[in-house]
Amino acid sequence: MKKYLFTSESVTEGHPDKLCDLISDTILDECLKQDKLSRVAVETFASNDRITIAGQLTTNAKINAEEIARNVLRNIGYKGKGIDIDVEKCIIDVNLTKQSSDIAQGVDVGGAGDQGIMFGYATDETEEYMPLAINLAHKLSRRLTEVRKKEILPYLGPDGKTQVTVEYEDNVPKRIETILVSNQHDENIPLEKVRQDIIEEVIKKVVPKEYLDENTKYYVNPTGRFVIGGPLGDTGLTGRKIIVDTYGGYARHGGGAFSGKDATKVDRSAAYMLRHIAKNIVANGYAKKCEIQISYGIGIAEPISIYVNTFETNTIDEEEIINKIKDKFDLTPDGIIKYLDLRKPIFTKTTNYGHFGKNDLPWEKIIKI
Repeated sequence: MKKYLFTSESVTEGHPDKLCDLISDTILDECLKQDKLSRVAVETFASNDRITIAGQLTTNAKINAEEIARNVLRNIGYKGKGIDIDVEKCIIDVNLTKQSSDIAQGVDVGGAGDQGIMFGYATDETEEYMPLAINLAHKLSRRLTEVRKKEILPYLGPDGKTQVTVEYEDNVPKRIETILVSNQHDENIPLEKVRQDIIEEVIKKVVPKEYLDENTKYYVNPTGRFVIGGPLGDTGLTGRKIIVDTYGGYARHGGGAFSGKDATKVDRSAAYMLRHIAKNIVANGYAKKCEIQISYGIGIAEPISIYVNTFETNTIDEEEIINKIKDKFDLTPDGIIKYLDLRKPIFTKTTNYGHFGKNDLPWEKIIKI
């Protein structure tokens, strides 16, 4: 019997990196609402009472990036008062230009907007077809936000992180070894209250009992204090949580970030398409696990390569799986955009708690292959 531990992390919507992702994706969605052919590549940087928004927009949309950023800050629930970022008084710098004509000439004819490699993955170990560790880490992060906003635990702040360690036996998840939660809180709340409340109202409400036992370890705010958070506690940057966004490290990642990019950027759209295909390879019974890689060249429409790995769980030959993919799916950038309907302003739905495993997103739909 082979035993091993595997760990994945997630973060709440108030984490400074996720704040930046959400500002970038909200700008993208606002552009798409007004002009579905918008091309967007926006980066956001957050530091002490300053937000910097920069990038390229080619769009007919009229947007107010500063207003968008302040609304995002308000909706997340930053309080200011010297513990995170002051929504009303923080400085917001905006530097947005048009997409390079050198890139545009390749995209205009349906080619990829850049070279690169993308991966998609799925496993049957959860009903969402996601690895268990990242699946539970996201649910814990979502619950932290829920208990804060519903005032079940009103003293919690927006900034938080979760981490789950799963014990596997022969590649099957058996139990939870460790759960780690760190969340910003009001200054006058004792650590023991924070610990007990999070165990009762967050962990036990989310993690199935069958995975917990007397040896499961719980760590809540292990430094003992987490009052200062958000960009005041640490800088934030768009695209810095790519493993949180995907499979928690359980599957490979091509390296390209998602947030702030429209669907002509294959870093995002092809990763979504490959998740869709991998999920359906598993859902159709062709494998219990599936990882797919494709590569693109800038200005070239068709993928340069396709690779499939089923980790010896396949019920048909991997070569046959590749042929099914080629027969069923158009993997050109235009083909992906049309198939997944990626001209719609759906991207703020993806920003927090993972881009995969949410059934209301088009790449999560189960089809017959």
